[in-house]
Amino acid sequence: MDVIRKLCSFENRLAGTDAERRAANWLATRLRDGGRRAEIEPTYVHPQYGLVHAAHCALGFGASLLAIVQPAIGFAIVLATAVSMYLDLNYRRYLLRRLFFRRASQNVVAPGKHPDAPARVLLCAHYDAARTGAAFNPKRVARGARLTARLRIPIGPFRILFWSLAILLPILGARMAGFDSTLISLLQLPPTLVLLVGVFLLTDIALSGVVPGANDNASGVATVLSLAEELDTDPPANLDVWVLLTGGEECLQEGMRSFVRAHRADFDRATTYFINVDTVGHGTVRFEVGAGWVVTYRLDRRLVQLCAAIATADREDSDRYQARPLLHGLAGDSMPPSIAGFPATAITCLNDLNYVPEYHTLNDTPDRVDAAALDRAHGFALELLRALDRDIGRRTSR
Repeated sequence: MDVIRKLCSFENRLAGTDAERRAANWLATRLRDGGRRAEIEPTYVHPQYGLVHAAHCALGFGASLLAIVQPAIGFAIVLATAVSMYLDLNYRRYLLRRLFFRRASQNVVAPGKHPDAPARVLLCAHYDAARTGAAFNPKRVARGARLTARLRIPIGPFRILFWSLAILLPILGARMAGFDSTLISLLQLPPTLVLLVGVFLLTDIALSGVVPGANDNASGVATVLSLAEELDTDPPANLDVWVLLTGGEECLQEGMRSFVRAHRADFDRATTYFINVDTVGHGTVRFEVGAGWVVTYRLDRRLVQLCAAIATADREDSDRYQARPLLHGLAGDSMPPSIAGFPATAITCLNDLNYVPEYHTLNDTPDRVDAAALDRAHGFALELLRALDRDIGRRTSR
């Protein structure tokens, strides 16, 4: 709780700000005081993700209207916009985002103390804070969670926006082929209106204030630091435990994307594991089995199996964690390493409908953090690390 309160004292620690930089320096100092070698790796981020994707939606909306009189030009603009949005949300390449200004950010990296261990695990959490906005109104978030629970398919805001763009392509293609009927116009209307709503909601986010970020994600940072201290006291035999605290996560994982791109040649994909701890200050434990902004990427099967085994054993005992698998239409810092081919998963805490009531609101303050949830996440993550250590030991001996 002291770490959470201290991080929240760096107010408005948006990606690329002086507050984020000061928070990174404090975290590096704390790691060094704990006996670790900590480095600050600079990077650049585009903190205005709301405007980036509002521009994607505006281009799609405008192109849809233009296609009524110029189908070929409208189709070409929608196609280019959809490609740009897809590449952006899957951490491949930035196209439209490159037109927006960059800001200096940083990742805090503390290498492990046992470089000769058979495997390496990176305990990850982001320390920057997000902007709020009307899209994060608790009632709207609750309605979306209930809808997702009924449909039993992963839905996320960027999925709705991207697939609205994608659906326009065959409709505009029909216009190019000479079909201009009332049915085509009716089919074109819903995705066009969705993109218009996306313009307003994303612009509102870009113009809104910065949240305190106690649960998202000072809680994750505090948990990672606590895990690192415990593992330093009683180190695993087969794991070299690193700490990675990323900046720029709230502009869609740019800090982690930068770290993976900078170090992917340094790490062996078969023996380097990423465990992300995110938003663990409310609810019960969830372990990520699949995620993604646009399409669902399944996370590492072995890590998921270990998490499931811990959850099953816990249910048969005290059911302390109440852990369940999480398949959702969002993404966090587990996604860039997973897409790059590294084994990764994430641990979070959510309520029964798989959301957090104060998510990205000004009420995300330290007094709203539940110490019992922190304890559950810490215990589950520690069990996962011990299980991974034993699993690596068995495979190494074989």
